[in-house]
Amino acid sequence: MRQHLLVDADDTLWENNVYFEQAIHDFISFLDHSNLSHEEVRQVLNETERLMGYGATNFTNSLLATYQQLAEDTISDEQLQYVRQLGEQIHSHPLTLLEGVLETLEYLAPRHDLVLLTKGDQEEQRLKVERSGIEQIFNNVLIVPEKNVATYHQIVSQLELQTRITWMIGNSPRSDINPALAAGLNAIYVPHPQTWVLEHEEITEPATDSQLLTLNRFADLRAHF
Repeated sequence: MRQHLLVDADDTLWENNVYFEQAIHDFISFLDHSNLSHEEVRQVLNETERLMGYGATNFTNSLLATYQQLAEDTISDEQLQYVRQLGEQIHSHPLTLLEGVLETLEYLAPRHDLVLLTKGDQEEQRLKVERSGIEQIFNNVLIVPEKNVATYHQIVSQLELQTRITWMIGNSPRSDINPALAAGLNAIYVPHPQTWVLEHEEITEPATDSQLLTLNRFADLRAHF
């Protein structure tokens, strides 16, 4: 049976958070706080990111705000410029599809209706989609500010989807799996080792066992669809 497959982008189709993690590591090393551990500095940054929001631009602002909050000496323009560059360099990293993604999408496209569903800044996510070279494989590309239960209900209505044959595929329990299940959709969890810490969450128990599938790799979708 032909299914509706909603597919997450960052860290499901292409690498994303690994670049943020490297910048965070460099930031904490540069701050070199005398009293706070790396974990404690990271917690302050996490809370700042939670307030600032998603994307590389907000990430840069989070780094700057955290540095200004935690720096122990007088802050120079050169220090702020270095911190700013840590965030801004995210934009320059190549967009790299995860292993098996292209072949799997090309396999699925003739068999099912594919929708690319990503959240974040409209312009930033649009540029990623264009750079990926896979936009034409999808029936629709949707960029939303947040993925919550209301979002999934809206998409079901907008695209006139049948929930029983609609699946959300992604790496984030918080944005891809739990709200999709709560909206009555099916979900496929494809974990990524570098999933953003603010996307971590316990996966809720689905209404039925058949509503949730966990796969090791995106390429494993070919065995199920």
